[in-house]
Amino acid sequence: MNSRQTQLQAFDRLLTIMDQLRAQCPWDKKQTMQSLRHLTIEETYELGDAILEDDLEEIKKELGDVLLHIVFYAKIGSETNDFDMADVCNDICEKLINRHPHIYGDVEVNDEADVKRNWENIKLKEGKKSVLEGVPKGLPALVKANRIQDKVAGVGFDWEKPEQVWEKVQEELQEFKEEIEFGNAEKMEAEFGDVMFSLVNYARFLDIDPENALERTNKKFIGRFQYLEQKAKKLGKPLKDMTLAEMDVFWEEAKKADNRSER
Repeated sequence: MNSRQTQLQAFDRLLTIMDQLRAQCPWDKKQTMQSLRHLTIEETYELGDAILEDDLEEIKKELGDVLLHIVFYAKIGSETNDFDMADVCNDICEKLINRHPHIYGDVEVNDEADVKRNWENIKLKEGKKSVLEGVPKGLPALVKANRIQDKVAGVGFDWEKPEQVWEKVQEELQEFKEEIEFGNAEKMEAEFGDVMFSLVNYARFLDIDPENALERTNKKFIGRFQYLEQKAKKLGKPLKDMTLAEMDVFWEEAKKADNRSER
């Protein structure tokens, strides 16, 4: 791997290129933090996809794209004398030092749970009014539910055993079933939300990332359905003209192909 000096030289090269682009490129000169925001979100999702696929070459490329955006924001900040790349780096360094007293201080911890509890308590001492204050409002609901549960667990608000969480899942499922029987759409939606929230909590106890799990299922479904489409195309028969039994034959073929590739 590259030496620390080589890594620093590469980072300096990126900062220099950013200076040049901001000064000379019509597109780069025009950008603002607001115009970059949606692009940054897109790049972050692309990085997430690469991680999910465990494609290290693609991860490297997407990390570069995300890093470029960080450098871009810092450059814009420097133009108004609000902050620059050094400020960004030093701020995160100070935060890491302050929130790891078991490394940089005399606090003792026994395990990861102690570290997380300390982290959340330190954040409250820093002026946070709520443990949940740091959960972004714009997060997708599934990710947000996971982060909410993770954060409150960090200060001890949690179940003791996975079995208790599973009982809660079953309880919420029963309540959902009852509302289905009553046919009240608003209450059905509310109970369905409770079922989802409890399942996310159970996943956390099993060390399953619910977002990753659902996205893997999405990808698996897409792959199988596209296989079905390809088979229908070869037969010259539109899907809408096929019976469910006919489609199920190809669906099972796709499932077998998936199972073979996973071995």
